Amino acid sequence: MYHFHIADDHPLFRNALLEVINQNFENSTISESSDLENTLSALVDNPEIDLLLLDLNMPGSQDLYGLITVREKFPTIPIAVISANENASIINRAIGHGASGYIPKSSSVSTLYEAIKTVTDGERWLPPQIPFHASPITAEEKTLAAKIATLTPQQYRVLCYLREGWLNKQIGFELGVTEATIKAHITAIFRKLGVSNRTQAVIMLSHLAIDKDHI
Repeated sequence: MYHFHIADDHPLFRNALLEVINQNFENSTISESSDLENTLSALVDNPEIDLLLLDLNMPGSQDLYGLITVREKFPTIPIAVISANENASIINRAIGHGASGYIPKSSSVSTLYEAIKTVTDGERWLPPQIPFHASPITAEEKTLAAKIATLTPQQYRVLCYLREGWLNKQIGFELGVTEATIKAHITAIFRKLGVSNRTQAVIMLSHLAIDKDHI
């Protein structure tokens, strides 16, 4: 009997995972979320989750932020990343950042079952065609990931807007908060990342971007 948590904002794929679990893992508990903030809340409420099926890119989570944050805050919960991205470099980086498996959304029902079963058995699962690299990420990236994981979801959103070149007033309007609040978030971001300006913060964030692999 397992407790699975599905964190994905695509209802059709969540339903596919629900069907696989219900048909193959009898008497299991299944909880769901569709954004990073609610996923983190669910993990706080249920720290004994046996497997988190985590969408790599859902509201509140871009690039590797969601995986890194969950791994830092809940180091004992096994994570299987689920993603439409099948780039070998990204898959290996996800494993390097603590995922126990990486399941492409193009997988067949039988493959979904195989992947979930393998990870719940305590083993690593990768798509058969993807070779695993023993050192998929650098020590520098690990250090950076630990700093990024200290950001709250709201601070991470602000940092992403900074990367897009938005002004404080624009960010505040988009998030429904005052410009002073955005300034406070930026101050906290700089402190947590150990930087002194926007350019340095954006450069740090860019090192974790999945598009740096030219996907």
